[in-house]
Amino acid sequence: MQTTPKRLAADYREAGWWGDETLSTWLDKAVENRGHCLALVDQSNRTSIADGTPLRLTFNELQERALALSSQFYDAGIRSDDIVVVQLPNIAELVISYFALDRLGAIVSPVPVQYGPFELTHAIEALEPKGFLTTRRLKEASFAASRLPVFHDVCPVFCFGDHPVDGCVDLDLETVTGLETWQAYVDGLDRSADDIFSICWTSGTTGQPKGVPRSHNHWRISGLATTDAADIMESDVLLNPFPLVNMAAIGGFLFPWITAQCTMVLHHPFELPLYLDQIQSEKITYTIAPPAVLTMLLNERAVLDAIDLSSLRAIGSGGAPLSEWMVSTFQADYGIMVANIFGSNEGLCLASSGTDLPDPLDRANYFPRFGLEGRNWRARVGAMTKTRLVDLDTREVVNEPGVRAELEIAGPSVFDGYWQADETNRIVFSEDGYFRTGDVFEIPEEAGKSDYYRFVGRSKDIIVRGGMKISPDEIDGVLAGCPGISAVAVTGFEDPVLGERIGAAVVPQAGHNITLEVLTSYLKDQGMAVFKLPEKMIVMDDLPVNATGKVLRGELRQRFDAA
Repeated sequence: MQTTPKRLAADYREAGWWGDETLSTWLDKAVENRGHCLALVDQSNRTSIADGTPLRLTFNELQERALALSSQFYDAGIRSDDIVVVQLPNIAELVISYFALDRLGAIVSPVPVQYGPFELTHAIEALEPKGFLTTRRLKEASFAASRLPVFHDVCPVFCFGDHPVDGCVDLDLETVTGLETWQAYVDGLDRSADDIFSICWTSGTTGQPKGVPRSHNHWRISGLATTDAADIMESDVLLNPFPLVNMAAIGGFLFPWITAQCTMVLHHPFELPLYLDQIQSEKITYTIAPPAVLTMLLNERAVLDAIDLSSLRAIGSGGAPLSEWMVSTFQADYGIMVANIFGSNEGLCLASSGTDLPDPLDRANYFPRFGLEGRNWRARVGAMTKTRLVDLDTREVVNEPGVRAELEIAGPSVFDGYWQADETNRIVFSEDGYFRTGDVFEIPEEAGKSDYYRFVGRSKDIIVRGGMKISPDEIDGVLAGCPGISAVAVTGFEDPVLGERIGAAVVPQAGHNITLEVLTSYLKDQGMAVFKLPEKMIVMDDLPVNATGKVLRGELRQRFDAA
């Protein structure tokens, strides 16, 4: 299944940007070149997260397990273009499942483990999946059993675990079934790197969460942004602390890792002591961390200086403005380059590397204006990507410094449109094919900086909590049914660790006492994911609205920030 128009795909190939390698092709190359080298490493505390002992796999062993798992999926009826929803933590089985399903030409739709019945039901309605893959246990919870009712009569539920789960198809990484018939099927597939590889989920710039279909080629170009920003090569050891379900980990680690044929170490949920221990014990050369964590570490030098950082040469960060002090101190005191990376599931990939922006103060503040005529960047995506700023009201192109405007982007990393959302796609793409990111940038006014962008904020109301994009409209719509509420609206408010948290402004019905616990309990009863629950509440007589009745979330945000 492909979404990219054939003429556009041909243009990208003619330019040398797109190729013919799928994810599985890259694994084949790694096996051929570095089969006995260490490829994939589980975190040491894996048993506290899910069944199974921590794995340390070479590329050969990774290939063998992917083949075994793929044969089991085939035996259970999964075929080319079938969509499989995957809800797994960062364990080796998640990575292996990507390869196993790709061998069959199936499409993976990974969802965060925090997604509850509410979000999963939405995914089912949108995707009509042919399978759901999960784990018997997540920490202390019986995870697969809790998901079975959601997928009852929808599709088979596949499960990893030490013990069978009634109603699930049990999987393992050792059993090969029907190898000859599996091989004949795989050999007969007409594969293309233009095929959809994944459908991830995002709140994007509008409304409800939406599926984001991306091909192998889309992801490979996004992966180049991280590869070049961190100079990733086959000798590297990467530590991935982000869930392998969206841009930060798929584009930031999965594709850079397999194309460079290096080593990837898994981590998540984030635990700072373990994270630091892995940097030291696994001799990590590149990792990524939120700005708040990096700043905190520099403010706690005793913690940072207690570990051996000699292997670590680069750290990626982003999702919020970087501190000049933080970026420059890591470089001056530890010899570690902090790369500023700004990406999205839709294919936005701006990156400030130590090569294109060697001054750490510049790297903290600016991004290259990819596509600027006459300006060459070391980052390969710079020559492939077209970007521009447009006025938020008139939609006219802005080239003057100091004007805040929305970033639009086009190029071989950018997706072709949200899954089965024609009306939305007409809104989020310009007439000449640029994606409207919803992110506000400006050209700096400082002398000599007109070749760069500075991030200002978002033009939409989307809340970004710990890297997860959340639509306030979605939460508002559910809370509208909560007994005792006359009106309600949620908004993000600033948080030094997560970037934003969620606040709810409530107008109670007469005689009703609404508390934060009432709101969160109601949302939990509706099956909403925990990370979307409000963490602060204010009571108001009326919500602030404009002339058309639209809630002024900016005013609500000011109330929460002040509190």
